[in-house]
Amino acid sequence: MSAPARTPLRRPRPEAAASRTNISDSDRRRPVVRVTLGIAQALVLAGLVIAGLGPLVWLALAAVSPTQDLIREPFAFFSSGVVQWENIGIAWERGRIGHYLLNTAVLALGATVATLIVSTTAAFVITVLKPRWGKLLSGAILATLFVPGIVALVPLYLTVRELPVFGVSLLNTPWAIWLPAAATAFNVLIIARFLESIPADLYDAARIDGAGALRILWSIVLPLSRPILGVVGLLAVVASWKDYLWPLLVLPDPDKQPVSVALPRLAAQTELSVQMAALFLSLLIPVVLFLLFQRQFLRGASMAGGVKG
Repeated sequence: MSAPARTPLRRPRPEAAASRTNISDSDRRRPVVRVTLGIAQALVLAGLVIAGLGPLVWLALAAVSPTQDLIREPFAFFSSGVVQWENIGIAWERGRIGHYLLNTAVLALGATVATLIVSTTAAFVITVLKPRWGKLLSGAILATLFVPGIVALVPLYLTVRELPVFGVSLLNTPWAIWLPAAATAFNVLIIARFLESIPADLYDAARIDGAGALRILWSIVLPLSRPILGVVGLLAVVASWKDYLWPLLVLPDPDKQPVSVALPRLAAQTELSVQMAALFLSLLIPVVLFLLFQRQFLRGASMAGGVKG
């Protein structure tokens, strides 16, 4: 008895397979549709550029404009035709922006290092080592996301003011910024999600070769996790750079405060044009960091959001 003939599978037509949107390729070839789509895309792109770069460009122009121009016509480009480049120097020297930027860089760098160490090791324990109490730890970390930051502000301040067991105060020290920034549940979860996408065969092969937990972390996890670590590091830098309330509480000494705390105090002592110059200098470094690492940031964000196959 002969086997029944198999019905050949029909492959989709190239035109149908290429159509992934609500507008088919045949409609796209129509002049009216093509022109309409081009205009719509140009308008959307122009809107995004204006919304994204408009405030930065305005701040850069305001930084070198006289105070009278900013008060009289704030959205005009050099209405009086005067460019005051000395605003940058005054903000740097009289406002001590350089000193406060250095404080901010130290605090941001320490917070970033602490965040990467704590988040990576915690995600490694939960995802790779998988201890018996791993699910309990993961649930506890996830539960902290539902606690508003303002609720934990007072207990955290009391803890920093008198550290349990040691009985020392961390006020007016960088540790008051670094240690709380290290314990971020969101960073732990996204690194753990990324580590889940790494094939488990790599870990098994390393264990068969006699590699311990530290060797697996150093030789496998860290090299493969560079994209997501770059994302977490950049997010930690930006979060530390723009933080205001917590440094204001734990760093009462003005000489140790970051630029985010110093700018409101500077606003009460200098004129408007110098304030704009100080704001521009404080915003310049985060923007430059993002432009330098945007490819790694976007790559890591896309890989972190991927679903394990």
